[in-house]
Amino acid sequence: MSVEGKVVLITGASRGIGAEAARVFAAAGARVGLMARSADSLSDLVAEIGSAALAIPGDVSRYDDLARAVETCVNGFGGLDILINNAGAVEPIAHLGKADPDAWGHVIDINLKGVFYGMHAALPAMKAAGGGTVLTISSGAAHGPVEAWSHYCASKAGAAMLTRCLDKEERANGIRAMGLSPGTVATQMQREIKASGINPVSQLDWSDHIPADWPAKALLWMCGSEADAYIGEEISLRDEGIRAKVGLI
Repeated sequence: MSVEGKVVLITGASRGIGAEAARVFAAAGARVGLMARSADSLSDLVAEIGSAALAIPGDVSRYDDLARAVETCVNGFGGLDILINNAGAVEPIAHLGKADPDAWGHVIDINLKGVFYGMHAALPAMKAAGGGTVLTISSGAAHGPVEAWSHYCASKAGAAMLTRCLDKEERANGIRAMGLSPGTVATQMQREIKASGINPVSQLDWSDHIPADWPAKALLWMCGSEADAYIGEEISLRDEGIRAKVGLI
């Protein structure tokens, strides 16, 4: 599938993987709806991309905001073909027994409930058009415990299962659901992890992290037919074979 003329909604679009995905998809001819809490950062990115982009300030932890984001894409661009569930949080990093319950729960609201909200809000528009693609940023933390990341690990594991549930229920209706586990990426989140000084991930050198445009390019590749073999599954950018298919090596 070429993304020329397709409509893409990207959450967490103001920085990191989300901002790079906006640039990559717009360069490929897509029209991009950019959702994030930072209106100023979104405005700067829209100014950079031009008329192919719409700024949609909002918080993925609130369902009404995501429903409005989908509506904005439909009204502004005529539909919704691709949803990229990218918004995520890892702060505050804390051992389970010392974590603040409200702060812990808020990460669940963003990383897990926000993914469900996006899927739920996008489905009617996609199904009405005969199908669509839903891509969710996963993590190695979805599959193994990491010290002081109980909220992140639990929420990412849940989001990975949501991808499988969406595939189970909606593949017959033309919905292509996949996850992308990018590995460690040179973004602001990694700066927060580094500052915590907790667990081996925080000890990694900055040069160990891949650039944010790598997962952005992988997301674009996942929208094409070559990725159909991975529908319902999770793709890992740690896999050298996948990197080669995406054109990263």
